[in-house]
Amino acid sequence: MNPTRAPARHSPNWCAPIPSAMRKPSSAPASKPNDPMTMTERGANMDVLNLHAGATEIHPPAGFLLPGGKRIGVVFRMAYEWWSDGAWPGIGPMGNPLKGGIPDLNAVGWAEYGHRRGVHRVLEALARNGVSASILVSGIMAERYPEEVKGIAQAGHDIVAHSYAMDVIPAYLDEAQERDNIRRTTDLIAAATGRMPPGWISPRGTPSHRTARLLAQAGYLWHGDTLNDDMPYLVDFGDHAIVAVPGTMEVNDLPLVMRHGQPPSAMVDIFEDWLDYVRKWERTPQKIDPTVHAHVCGRPAGMAAFQRLLEIATAADDVWIGTRAELARHLMQSIGRPVPAHQQA
Repeated sequence: MNPTRAPARHSPNWCAPIPSAMRKPSSAPASKPNDPMTMTERGANMDVLNLHAGATEIHPPAGFLLPGGKRIGVVFRMAYEWWSDGAWPGIGPMGNPLKGGIPDLNAVGWAEYGHRRGVHRVLEALARNGVSASILVSGIMAERYPEEVKGIAQAGHDIVAHSYAMDVIPAYLDEAQERDNIRRTTDLIAAATGRMPPGWISPRGTPSHRTARLLAQAGYLWHGDTLNDDMPYLVDFGDHAIVAVPGTMEVNDLPLVMRHGQPPSAMVDIFEDWLDYVRKWERTPQKIDPTVHAHVCGRPAGMAAFQRLLEIATAADDVWIGTRAELARHLMQSIGRPVPAHQQA
């Protein structure tokens, strides 16, 4: 299924039906949550629940601050995504899913809006406010529209590898398939932009237990497949290392607007509440990732909220605004680790 060529070709972030051939059924026995006997019996398989199995985590030192000596950080994100031929978005504006196996052309058309129209509005808003963002890019989009991806990179945005397609989710792949997916995605983005992408976020933010290690071996600077902390930290596998840059989901249009039925303005309310709380009560650095999908908030009704988010952040003297790659490099510097030459700014 090819996205139709049109004036713009950027798109969004969620998860689609997965071809049965890609699925890897678990061999672990069915279990009840928190059943200690079951967990003991599964002992040999516990690493599948550990994103950084076999690694040492090195966290920021005492007194760590964000770039510029700031305590509050904002990383704006947008997704530029598509699905493999024969797959389609797993969510759409109508809410009720069709019968299994029936292509949802309503959802397909809804998603196409992102790369036809929505992405232009988002990128123009970022430029209008002087903000560089972390842009999630599917390999398939770099393959089909390399000039578009090159233009995003040349505008100063941080290109984030986002798997080959939205339906190619690491959790469904065996190790050989996952290595191939990382290589393929990396090569396509590098061919379009002239350099390897510094970071990776899997579709729906869902890695396998091998993903961080494989990304470190492939030369990635950082990954964002975790929600388990506030600040970045180094994941050292011994022979290779990678920075984990945990994400946030509080201000994200797909779950908030599409899944929970909130108006786009709810993102502004949550963002303002977050800033107010952090300023009053938090004593350690905090970061939030306002995230939009070009087909969701790339429409005029959603852009009003996104523009307001940009205005609030850029008007605040106590807020650092940057990219995931900048934050990862800053963490490396703070713990005395050199940034690999191929991943320097």
